[in-house]
Amino acid sequence: MRLNTKIIHAGAEPDPFTGAIMTPIYQTSTYVQEAPGKNKGYEYARSQNPTRTALETALAVLENAKFGLSFSSGVAATDAVIKLLSPGDEVIASNDLYGGSYRMFSKIFQKFGIKFHYINMQDANHVSDYINENTKLIWLETPTNPLMNITDIEAVTAIAKPHNILVCVDNTFASPYLQNPLDLGADIVMHSATKYLGGHSDVIHGCLMMNDQELRDKLFFIQKSCGAVPGPQDCFLVLRGIKTLHVRMQRHCENGEKVANFLRNHPKVGRVYWCGFEDSPNYEIARKQMRGFGGMMSFTLKDDSVETATKVLTSTKVFALAESLGGIESLINHPASMTHASIPKEERIKNGLSDSLIRLSVGIEDAEDLIEDLNQAIG
Repeated sequence: MRLNTKIIHAGAEPDPFTGAIMTPIYQTSTYVQEAPGKNKGYEYARSQNPTRTALETALAVLENAKFGLSFSSGVAATDAVIKLLSPGDEVIASNDLYGGSYRMFSKIFQKFGIKFHYINMQDANHVSDYINENTKLIWLETPTNPLMNITDIEAVTAIAKPHNILVCVDNTFASPYLQNPLDLGADIVMHSATKYLGGHSDVIHGCLMMNDQELRDKLFFIQKSCGAVPGPQDCFLVLRGIKTLHVRMQRHCENGEKVANFLRNHPKVGRVYWCGFEDSPNYEIARKQMRGFGGMMSFTLKDDSVETATKVLTSTKVFALAESLGGIESLINHPASMTHASIPKEERIKNGLSDSLIRLSVGIEDAEDLIEDLNQAIG
């Protein structure tokens, strides 16, 4: 199937009992067995649930993967990947990454003896400088959150493979509609499905997709043992959201381009971070590995003060000031005090994330209304 058709039909099988076209919500904690150890493929809902099975099948299809695993949140999925490691192992991670990932790495896992190197991955060759016999994982985002930096996935995986280093790509910003890291050599893809996959700001969910059976089994064992599983209602909501992923992403991309160009031409705007500009760093790499540039962007004002940024953040009428991204509605966010507050200020500034940076998740409303809203807020 072509991509748009595949997105709608992925994981969708009529209910065998009623013929229902939508997967039922199996709201049960356990399953009756015919005899000890003899069941119909389901024994306890922490391990399996038919609604979750349908979603995991759909997730695998979206990323051209053999396997998908559903988690209670994006950070729960991230947590499972890091639990593949042991004390003394080392991780190379993007220095511009989601604040929740940084918080988990630095505040939780670092004290268990796992070492993290946060580096600029815009030049993939820079990764080689940090590889040693203890390196077990490369964790990257592309585009990054919130500076929209692009990493060459194929180049990083080519560096990692000879050393048997796992590569996990947080593909949340791009979504499977725009980018498929497994096709570029990555071992694991992670999504906060709360964002574009769910798409309606009504569910918390995370997922992992991979091709290797042994890797899938290890991650499933971690999930089953530690219990970070989603409920069937959450799985149903993500399944529903996926069915419109392609039409939503098309509009996110269209609106994103219009808003990014408006901001770049505004006399009071300083710099706009959006990977679709032809003069943005690694634009050719983005064009090679992505099918579009999405609706995520950040910008600064020429009056580069927190006070002026706060005025804009609190003056929008259509853009809602809120955490998260990827929903149908447009959101405006202040990374320094919201999504990335857990990163020390000196680290943020060093990586280019200033206190006055504003992040936008451009929704699917009328683009002219979004532009008018930003225009009046900027003044």
